[in-house]
Amino acid sequence: MLKAESICKSYPTRAGVLTVLRDVSLGLEPAQSAAILGPSGSGKSTLLNILGTLEPPTSGRVTLDDCDPFLLPERELAQFRNRRVGFVFQDHHLLPQCSVLENVLVPTLAGGPADGADERAHRLLDRVGLSDRLDHRPAELSGGEKQRVAVARALINQPRLVLADEPTGNLDRATAEQVGELLADLPREQGVILVAVTHSETLAQRFDRVYDLVAGTLALR
Repeated sequence: MLKAESICKSYPTRAGVLTVLRDVSLGLEPAQSAAILGPSGSGKSTLLNILGTLEPPTSGRVTLDDCDPFLLPERELAQFRNRRVGFVFQDHHLLPQCSVLENVLVPTLAGGPADGADERAHRLLDRVGLSDRLDHRPAELSGGEKQRVAVARALINQPRLVLADEPTGNLDRATAEQVGELLADLPREQGVILVAVTHSETLAQRFDRVYDLVAGTLALR
């Protein structure tokens, strides 16, 4: 289970303390999904970074399967992030010199060769409809294909939590529909917890829960 309890995030500035998140709480079980909507600057990406252990909260607590990752030593925290959290970014961040298959396998390299990783990568790429693109480079793919590679890459280490930051933001309407459908199916098919931040009401309505984040405050619709 993912739990965020009373999360606050503030940054010191010359003008004083800037509070980005105010007493944010949410909880999700495996196979559940949540979309978080809000205007630019409302704190959506900051919240996603905290849930993904990329930065700590100023106060409050995040746990995944009863583990507080921010209590771990730095090396163990990096391992936790690599193995238990998958990321899908708006700009897919694929390595241009690597093939589709190699890009999907990149997260497995941090901890040494993982048993069954190659077989799992083939299976995931088949699931996202790219089994005929294994040897292609990112430059040879459409925007939607690149994002589907990113989804497969996020799942390669069999994470408990998948986080998506504006996953359809750079896609045309038809392609966004396809990627949105793929993402919405992940919790049921893979048993993961999925949290996405987005400006898209269409994407949000595919998820189990929809939250609004306004001025750092999170509210369930």
